[in-house]
Amino acid sequence: MSLTDDQLDRYARHIVLKEIGGDGQKRLLGAEVTVIGAGGIGAPALQYLAAAGIGRLRVIDDDTVSLDNLQRQILFGTADVGRGKIAVTGEALARLNPDLRFEGLAERLTAANVAALIGTPDLVLDGCDNFATRLIVSDHCTRARIPLVSAAIGQFQAQIGTFRGWETERPCYRCFVGDAFDADDCDTCSALGVLGAMAGIAGSFAALEAMREIAGFGERAAGKLHIFDGLRPEMRTIRIVKDPACSGCGAQTGS
Repeated sequence: MSLTDDQLDRYARHIVLKEIGGDGQKRLLGAEVTVIGAGGIGAPALQYLAAAGIGRLRVIDDDTVSLDNLQRQILFGTADVGRGKIAVTGEALARLNPDLRFEGLAERLTAANVAALIGTPDLVLDGCDNFATRLIVSDHCTRARIPLVSAAIGQFQAQIGTFRGWETERPCYRCFVGDAFDADDCDTCSALGVLGAMAGIAGSFAALEAMREIAGFGERAAGKLHIFDGLRPEMRTIRIVKDPACSGCGAQTGS
């Protein structure tokens, strides 16, 4: 695969980075990423992934734009209220990078359709606001051996982690949260509130981690959870220990 003159110009600031270069940019251009949710986290993540030259983006979101989304979901404007998020997202990303291959699925992701909706991408980025859905996505990615970048926000906090739970000594998302809770009884941003800019921090960081996995720059981040506290403000990173009894990855470990 050779880069065209337009691509050399468009992605010049990537290519000049020795950690990425032309080969890393080619990996980005050849990659397919599935993004769960086009909301607060998905909106900035999708913009940075599209701008970075990710070749194909599949986006899953069955929601419509509402007025209370606009405080943090920066892909949308007032005129978009009432429209489907997938339609608006496709239009916005096409303006940003017309070479992007975009596929939008306005469907609700469930355990029954997760494999069909996610497909066979190089990476999944999960920015949904539903805890039960995050577990469904994590379990599928572990089974299918698809790298997962998972991001969540609430109030003044953001959490971003990369998971490769099928690998020896690397945890899945379920290793972090465990099983001793009711996934359907977890508060969302509508109940807890969230500072709008936290969505930008989480989405941008998630896009960074997705590009790290694909282009292969820097240190491997799988198994680390980055926690940003907007009140202090500070960021800390913890290493998640793989749970050998985990119902998501305990029996999936391989090479």
